[in-house]
Amino acid sequence: MVTIASQLGESFNDEIRALLPGIRVLSVPRGTPAELPDTTSILVAAPIIVRGAQAPERPPPGWPFGLQWVQLGSSGIDFYPRWFFDGPPVTTARGTSAATIAEFVLAAIFASAKRFPDIWIHGADQWAMTPLATVEGSTVGIFGFGAIGQAVAQKALALGAQVLAVRRQAQPASNGSGGVQFAGDIGELAERADHLVLAAPATPATRGIVDRALLARAKPGLHLINVARGSLIDDEALLDALADGRVGTASLDVTEPEPLPAGHPFYTHPRIRLSPHTSAIGPRNTVELARKFARNFASFTSGKALEDVVDINQGY
Repeated sequence: MVTIASQLGESFNDEIRALLPGIRVLSVPRGTPAELPDTTSILVAAPIIVRGAQAPERPPPGWPFGLQWVQLGSSGIDFYPRWFFDGPPVTTARGTSAATIAEFVLAAIFASAKRFPDIWIHGADQWAMTPLATVEGSTVGIFGFGAIGQAVAQKALALGAQVLAVRRQAQPASNGSGGVQFAGDIGELAERADHLVLAAPATPATRGIVDRALLARAKPGLHLINVARGSLIDDEALLDALADGRVGTASLDVTEPEPLPAGHPFYTHPRIRLSPHTSAIGPRNTVELARKFARNFASFTSGKALEDVVDINQGY
């Protein structure tokens, strides 16, 4: 019998038991994996490096404990130490929260266009009509056209927005796909977008990609939305771009570090909308990840290729 060790809790474990009857699922503590039962061949791992937590630089004795496959409970691999990937294949939760994050992005776009909550009034002396922007006809730029970027594009197109995206294999702007136009680089996105969505993984190539040079090219009043990782943005450059009006608003669901230290200017800046890395959290996360795991389990047991295997050299 195949044994699965899971750090994700009983709600996830029960979903797996329902989808894969007859499979043994053991609940194990979160954090750095300790020694597992000899029969364990699969580990479902919760994020380790979160909210200031650290992981040991070296693996625990016996790692990887005879495991044949590790499934991450997250899409990003930066929540895990480097040695986590020196062993059996590791797969990510890519796509399981894409729809939830895309809804968050659209909410941020609407909040910016309609100036929520700034237009709420609290007295008769504030009764004055205010011109508002529309989402229809605006340009939504998407940096990173994976599962999240594609979900954002689908929803933005349905609202009548123009969508301009950058993906790993750059495409000229004339090559549209389902209404999406592809730009050559993020600089073109910054120049043309009203709302620029960061949805690319954290890699050495994306670290600090939103820097002074990029923001100097931005369309005045740009709305910057980050649902990727805080490492993509140079914080000081963003603060300066907000001060000179090059960036109108920044909606940041992620930062570096997380959480930000007390007193950080992002907490009180009037044009930064800061949320605590919560865009991916929704009511169907557990179900979607369990279904993805079950699909991969069928591949695993039949000797087929696994879906969304980590390429540590690529960084995702």
